[in-house]
Order: sequence, then structure tokens, then C-alpha cells
Amino acid sequence: MFPDVPHNGLPLSGLKVIDCTIFQQGTYATAMLADFGADVVKVEGPDSPDPGRGLSEAYFQSYNRNKRGIVIDLKHPRGVETLLRLIEKADVFAQNMRQGVMEKLGLGYETMKARNPGIIYASASGYGPKGPHAQWAAMDILGQARGGTMAVQGPPDVPPVPAFGGMADQVGATTLSYGVLLALIHRSRTGEGQQVDASLLGGQVMLQSHNITGTLFTGRVPERIPREQMQATWNTYRCRDGRYLTVSMLQSDRWWGPFCKAVDRTDWIDDPRYCDAQQRTAHRTELVADFDALFATRDQMDWVDYLCECGLPVAPVQDYGQVAEDPQVIANDYVVPFELPDGTKSRMVGPGVQLAASPGSIRHRAPEFGEHTEEVLLEHGFSWDEIASLAEAGAIGAR
Repeated sequence: MFPDVPHNGLPLSGLKVIDCTIFQQGTYATAMLADFGADVVKVEGPDSPDPGRGLSEAYFQSYNRNKRGIVIDLKHPRGVETLLRLIEKADVFAQNMRQGVMEKLGLGYETMKARNPGIIYASASGYGPKGPHAQWAAMDILGQARGGTMAVQGPPDVPPVPAFGGMADQVGATTLSYGVLLALIHRSRTGEGQQVDASLLGGQVMLQSHNITGTLFTGRVPERIPREQMQATWNTYRCRDGRYLTVSMLQSDRWWGPFCKAVDRTDWIDDPRYCDAQQRTAHRTELVADFDALFATRDQMDWVDYLCECGLPVAPVQDYGQVAEDPQVIANDYVVPFELPDGTKSRMVGPGVQLAASPGSIRHRAPEFGEHTEEVLLEHGFSWDEIASLAEAGAIGAR
């Protein structure tokens, strides 16, 4: 599937990716490939670096770790030809420009396919490659809005609220990397490259598969409801110390007896209001109030430790600092050591998938602007004279 190169123990070793993505959706897709060994070369313009560089250090490092960086002016004819020469030896090209932009630059799929029939052309789009709005501008929050996610979040008496952290971007990135791997398998069987598209909108629709399908089956659109009208056995409660825990007893008839015994409320077992799932649903407002009073009697982790030891499905609601110190996060390397560009020792979120025989890793920081331009061009057969000529013409390198 990949070029014949020395294997370094990583499953995507030898995979060459030319990465013209910016911000988050596309950059995280290629970062996930880089984590597992792909050689990802990040391409930036001399006058148009990735805008992510202007955000926080954590933002840019998170989505560009394990990559190399070069500067090519894609508005310069010689810059376009330089990129196409890189494509000749690449496996994957990734971009997240608005529909039609790459074609105007002379870097559309058909052009690249002519230079490399096996190229996988991966596009992180807003609303998909087809349809009347394919060219509309889209960012994470717009994907959440149009994809229905915001319409079902939070109580009904406040405006729709987006999920924090770029959920549409992250889901779109994950589906794009998934699509790239599928296309690589197809190429290994047929020799054919192809276009791959994963959109913000499509990712949000996929994320809510059974919810949207439920609307299609029944004609009913879910509405936001107040917390006290949600199922008491699938809800969140404030504890004595002001922190929260979440209960998830979806099979409530299975859990009800053990839960009541654990919290010393065996009277609830035969209470006609709560004796079975149907009655607990009918009297859910009363039961939420009873649970509110119950969980307010002890601190969060007292409850969580005790109820989990009893085999019951509960979890603490944690902030980011608590997540980073969670023993399960640490044990599974969801957060790993990381050295910042200035040498400061810190940590960052690592690969989210655990492979026992060939685990991914974060091996180096994100590239400085144009850090590897000469190195990458030399690897692709450019001579020093060619590199000097391209730089003099303004086709490569920072200005």
C-alpha cells in the first residue's frame, strides 16, 4: 500500500501526505495520520501562514504536531509547479479551502491525477462537495448549527449553545482521516486513487444518526426540555461540595433495586410512583427532586467512588484540569508528555486510538514557519540551484 521504506514500528510509516489545510478540521485529520507514522508536509504561503498560528500555542501545536513545514507561494506559477512535483511522490493531498479555490489555483483533483493517478485527494469541506450551498463559507459553529446539534442542546429557555472545543471540526477531521484510510485500502486493491470528502455538516448528521433517523421514522422533532423533565435515572446532580455527578441507568429496571439498596432507600423499590420504568417516567419530576435531595448529602467523589464500587453507572463531571489528572486518562496515555518550542516541559492530548502492537505517538512539535522547505525539496529531487532560483523568484520561502 505504501512505498517500500524502512519500517519504524508505526502503521502509516512511509505514507507521504502533502497538507494544504488550515485551522482545525483539515489539520487535525492530517495530524491523526502523522501520529501513526505518516510523513505529513504542511504547506503554507509566504504571505498566508495558517491562521492557527495566530491563535494559542496549544491550538497550533495540537493540530500540527509530528509534521514538517514548508513555504510555497501557490499563487506563483512556479510555486504551483513545485507543489505538483511533490504530488508526484505523494500518497495523499489534503486541503480545506472553499469549493473551487484549488481548481482556480490549478491544483484540482484532475490536475493532480494527471501527475499521479494514485493520489488520494482529501477535502475537508463545510457542506459537502455537491449541492446548491457547496461553496458557502463554513466554520465549526456553522456546522453545529446547520447540522442540528445546537437545536437539541441545553434548556429551552436559553438560546441554542454550541459545544465547546470545535466539535464539528473534530468530528469532520476524524471522518476525513477515516475516509483517507478507506481510500488507501481501495488503492492497494485496484491501484486507483480517488477523491475523499468529509464535511462539517455530514459529520454532525452522522454524529446524531439515531436521533435524526428517529425523526425520519416518526415525524417527531426532538425538543429541548428542562432538566427536571428528563429521566431521573439519566441525569446530572449537584453534590454537597458543589460539584456534579452524572447517573446513566438507562436500563432502569435492571439498576433500580441495586441502586435503592446502595443509597439506603429501599422504600423506593415498592413506592408506586417509582416501582417500574413506566412509573418512574410518569413521575420523573418528583424523582429528580428526590435525587437532588439525595445527592446533596455527600461530596461528589464520595458518591462516585461508593456507587462505582457497588457496580452502578455513575461518573463525575470534570473540568479540563481534572480530566488531565484522571487516573484513566493517565494510564491510557490520553494525555502525554510534550516539550514546547522554548523547551518548557508540558503535556498535551495524545492519540485517541490505542494499538497494542503499533501505537501512535507524538514525536515532535509543530514546525516553525517554513522550517523544512529546503529539506523537503531536496528529498524530492530539487537541486540547490533550483531551490535558489525558486527562492529568488519568490515561489518558495518566507519573505
